[in-house]
Amino acid sequence: MNSSPGAVGRPRNPAKDVAVLRATRDLLVEVGFQGTTVMAIARRAGVGAPTIYRRWPTKEALVEDATFGHPQPAPVPLPTGDLQTDLRAWVELFLDWLADPATRAALPGLLTAYHRDEQIYERLVLRSETDVRSLMAQLLATALPNLPQDEIVSRTDTVFDFLVAITVARAMTRGLADREGFCDRTARALRTLALARE
Repeated sequence: MNSSPGAVGRPRNPAKDVAVLRATRDLLVEVGFQGTTVMAIARRAGVGAPTIYRRWPTKEALVEDATFGHPQPAPVPLPTGDLQTDLRAWVELFLDWLADPATRAALPGLLTAYHRDEQIYERLVLRSETDVRSLMAQLLATALPNLPQDEIVSRTDTVFDFLVAITVARAMTRGLADREGFCDRTARALRTLALARE
C-alpha cells in the first residue's frame, strides 16, 4: 500500500489482493495452469483485469504469489537432536507443501516460465529459498560440529538441492501416495548425503 505523503491515487485494498490470490488458487485446482487466465481470475475475484495487472505484471507472477508467496512453506520443525528425525520432518514439510493441489497444478507452468527467463527463478530463490536454506545449514552445523564452515556450506547445498529436487518430482508425479514410506526413504538418503565422507 502506498501511504506516503502526497501519494497519487487510491490506496490498495488488501481485500482485493486476498480475493485475487484465493481465486487463483481455486482456479489452479479446478482448471489447471493453462486454464487459469487473468480474465478468469478477475471474474472469479470480482475485480477488473487492470486491478490485477497493477499488482502483478504477469500471470506467472500472480501464480507464483498465490503458491509461493510466503517466506517458507510452513514453520521449519525445531531440531530434535536426531539428524534423521529432523531431516524426515523437512521431507514431510516440503512434500506436503509441494503436493498441495494448487502448488502441484502451478509447478509445470512456472517451471516453463523459469526456463524462458532465469531472472524469474532467481527472484523466487531470493524470496522463498534463501532463508530456508540457511536454516538447513544451521541444522547440519549442529549435527556435524567438527566440520569446517566451507564443508557445512557444501553439504547444505547438496542436501537441500536433493531435498527440493526429489520432493518436486514426487509431488508432480505421485503426490502423497505412500507418503510415509517416501519420507522414511528420503530422510535416510539425505542423512547419508549429510554424513558422507569425501
